[in-house]
Amino acid sequence: MQKLSTRTLYNYWNNLRGTRSAPERRDVDPTKIRHALANTFILEADKLGTSFNFRLAGSHICSAYNRELKTRPFLDLWRRKDRDAIETLIKAVTDDHAAALVTFTGTSQHNHPLSFESILLPLRHNGATNTRIIGAITAVEEPYWFGTHPIMDQKITGLRLIWPDDHPTDLSGRDMQAEVAPENDLVDLQENYGGSVSVFGRSARRYQHLAVIDGGKQ
Repeated sequence: MQKLSTRTLYNYWNNLRGTRSAPERRDVDPTKIRHALANTFILEADKLGTSFNFRLAGSHICSAYNRELKTRPFLDLWRRKDRDAIETLIKAVTDDHAAALVTFTGTSQHNHPLSFESILLPLRHNGATNTRIIGAITAVEEPYWFGTHPIMDQKITGLRLIWPDDHPTDLSGRDMQAEVAPENDLVDLQENYGGSVSVFGRSARRYQHLAVIDGGKQ
């Protein structure tokens, strides 16, 4: 976690939940994360439970996209070939109570690239964890055009699932890390998740244009 807003939200969420897998939505006190509020969002599931939409989004996030995000689908922010990966992460957050850390590159309407960090964390609502997510999106830097040239496209550059309750020496393989694999590593892979490849000296599996590395805690 590079950004202070990400660490602030994660630490608050982790302390608030205590021994639970996730804290209750009603227990979240915005004044306790006031320095991260501009970067914070809450997602809610639609009536069918098939999509997560923004229930609220902080000013920093809306400035990045130069529009109000409330009620907009979270998946719509991502390029189409990344959406399956994001849906998989959301399921790990809501069903398995993992924290999902995502890095991505956003591209402005004038083709300026900008790196971002995002985190997704489960929330309980009426006792269930499959209808609310709290998270943050933060630009690594804020160039002169930030807030005036909206991000129009974004591509995942890395992802990681964090299992807060796992013992740090437990090498259970539940930890997942992914990076974009070099092009020459992907030439002979299958199109579906399951192809094998070596990325930076480690065994990985193909998930569309991502290489997924299963491993222990680092």
